[in-house]
Amino acid sequence: MRLSHDEALARLVTHDHGVLCTVHPERGVDAVPVAYALEEGFVAVPVDLVKPKSSTTLQRERNLAADPRATLLVEHWDSIDWSQLWWVRAELRWDRLAERYPQYRDRPFARVLVLRVVGITGWAAAATS
Repeated sequence: MRLSHDEALARLVTHDHGVLCTVHPERGVDAVPVAYALEEGFVAVPVDLVKPKSSTTLQRERNLAADPRATLLVEHWDSIDWSQLWWVRAELRWDRLAERYPQYRDRPFARVLVLRVVGITGWAAAATS
């Protein structure tokens, strides 16, 4: 069952992690798990440099610099009760707001990627109760 825009948005808002997909110029889709926050049509993804990294500029940032398109996928899986299955996909565009607004660059994160939601779709196995 296709979710309405409002229901898909509500599910996206109530979650705090998903899979961010960007486009690598050679490999194609790069998918990484991320934490995020959604507010007023924008998704904020922190760039966490606390964990060991090979570079201070993450591949997802390099991908977005080359191609501003991204997708955030959030889903719920229940291996026993398939009537509980659902997913929401947000189509995003990198607007480079973090470069314009210093508030987005505050600690504890090195940077925050801010992406504008340009489309949202979703699906659920059963109607919302």
